Amino acid sequence: MTTLSRRLEGKVALITGASSGIGESIAKLFAEHGAKIIIADIQDDLGQAVCDVIGPSNSIYVHCDVTNEEDVKNAIDTAIIAYGKLDIMLNNAGIVGPNKPQIVDNEKSDFERVLSVDVTGVFLGMKHAARVMIPAKTGSIISMASIASSVAGVTSHAYCCAKHAVVGLTKNLAAELGQFGIRVNCLSPHGVATPLATNYNGLQVEAFENVIHLTGNLKGVMLKAHDVANAALFLASEESRYISGQNMCIDGGASIVNSALSIFKHPENI
Repeated sequence: MTTLSRRLEGKVALITGASSGIGESIAKLFAEHGAKIIIADIQDDLGQAVCDVIGPSNSIYVHCDVTNEEDVKNAIDTAIIAYGKLDIMLNNAGIVGPNKPQIVDNEKSDFERVLSVDVTGVFLGMKHAARVMIPAKTGSIISMASIASSVAGVTSHAYCCAKHAVVGLTKNLAAELGQFGIRVNCLSPHGVATPLATNYNGLQVEAFENVIHLTGNLKGVMLKAHDVANAALFLASEESRYISGQNMCIDGGASIVNSALSIFKHPENI
């Protein structure tokens, strides 16, 4: 990779939930583009393994439960101590919860656990990133939402609720931090065959991807973790320097289409 193509040269990025899946893909791509990486996760062995691939001179692993404010604060402080700044905060850590589509079967404890990780965890990441970015008057905060933030009936009630909340937090924080030159955005991908997604649905990777492609709008393209990482790279780089408060959908147009309504174009099928 040439120097000109290294879009995050000299930047420092903290990524939660980067031990596997989309977070891992983002961490590796950001490192390829010149960023120093802090991986904050609870999967210690996997997280350290990702750091080993990136290289110890360019990455640090920090054990971090995003529902624990002291853990989040420590992860942010680790970035400051090690690299002197934090340019990019990517709130990626998340859980789905049990696959129980009927609300009467849902347990309050499961609902609260999903919101604790997927909403409170994002809030804490935002809070402590803002703590160090405001004095610097620069930074990019990116959080992982989902197609569930705009399309209902696809995931659990808790997950759908949480991802709507992430979009709301993103917009509210963008309104607050714009005065400090800090951009705040979120990403809403369609289904990616990560361990989190396939475990939730009980499908193998190929079967999961086939379902996503069958139900998606854009044909001939299979959504991969790397596609989400590329979108994160755009929002983290100077190429998006005037973009803030946005929920970027990486869904091939699926969230704008109600396929059931196509019957009006073919009334003979009614």
